[in-house]
Amino acid sequence: MIARLVRRCCLTLWLIPAGNAAIADQAQDLDRLVDLLRFEETIGIMHDEGLRYGGELADEMLPDADRQSWTATVSRIYDEDKMLALISTDFRDELADANLAPLLDYFDSEDGREIVAMELSARQVFLDPEAEEAAIAQYQAERGEDTALIGLVDQVITDSDLVEFNVMGTLNSSLMFYRGLSEGGAYDLSESEILSDVWSQEEATRRNSEEWLGAFLLLAYQPLDTAKLEAYAAFFRTPEGRELNRAIFAAFDGMYEELSYLMGLAVAEHLTSEPL
Repeated sequence: MIARLVRRCCLTLWLIPAGNAAIADQAQDLDRLVDLLRFEETIGIMHDEGLRYGGELADEMLPDADRQSWTATVSRIYDEDKMLALISTDFRDELADANLAPLLDYFDSEDGREIVAMELSARQVFLDPEAEEAAIAQYQAERGEDTALIGLVDQVITDSDLVEFNVMGTLNSSLMFYRGLSEGGAYDLSESEILSDVWSQEEATRRNSEEWLGAFLLLAYQPLDTAKLEAYAAFFRTPEGRELNRAIFAAFDGMYEELSYLMGLAVAEHLTSEPL
């Protein structure tokens, strides 16, 4: 009996380090994937997008607000360290049990690194409203010509359900913004009123998402060899590619929902505060 207990104990002790080692390896692989996808640089661009959005929001809802104070508020909400922590935590949770080897192999390859760099570059360009409008106009014009590149861009969008993911993410963020406004005391809105207003935006949100995604990906992939883009599209049709796509949207949507809620609260605070 004692011998059996000792043996079982020893077996358990052998299993614990093995399990911990596997967890540690998965954590290291996730860290590597976050680096390869260049989340930190993406967050830097999103911070700048947040400042631009904050300015547009002030023009529409806070025309009399002190701009320096409002910009400081927006910058605090779009804190890069906090944003990166939110995304990284949720992303790691989503892929905690995933097979990361195919993802690491692809994004550590020359083609994977090139595509990530191109997407980042295009997103940087889109910080300029005029450049974004020009890219959308180009996409609309070329879509009418039905070129091979447009076909591949549309295929990537369709295969990865990018429009649906973006529409739902945008509507959820809008919902959280309204909740922030309401809970901050700016408007007395019931949940049903908020939901009704958010869902009324679906058609316009879908149309804008289709145009934005098409323009963004066309700009990003224009310099890319057709074979590389076809391989990229095929990668995201694999189970691992689909799981990665889902994890990315889950992580970023969660972050945007929190930021939108905080922006709603901030707008409410400015609307309800007494001028000095």
